[in-house]
Amino acid sequence: MLLNTYETVYILKPDVTEDSNLSLVQQYKTLIKKYGGKDVFIQHRGRRHLSYNISHYYDGIYVQMNFEGNGHLVSILERSMKFNDKIIRYLTVKQKLLPQIKV
Repeated sequence: MLLNTYETVYILKPDVTEDSNLSLVQQYKTLIKKYGGKDVFIQHRGRRHLSYNISHYYDGIYVQMNFEGNGHLVSILERSMKFNDKIIRYLTVKQKLLPQIKV
């Protein structure tokens, strides 16, 4: 089965502790692997000022996840993020595959 490459960025509320952030990252990493995802790469982008306030928050903690999976996995992941009260925004983008060049 062909797996697509996805990038998910989510923004946490600024009052989330580091321990809570790490447990949330581990939870999503486990969820991705449970539903057939692989090559999970996570980057903590840190606290940043938002361009506009979201639910009365002016700052947020950014986390980026890159992984391979299918559309069903993305819908499960986004549903989980939708019901998490620590996350104020999330976005998943399908990465375009670059053509392979043979030398």
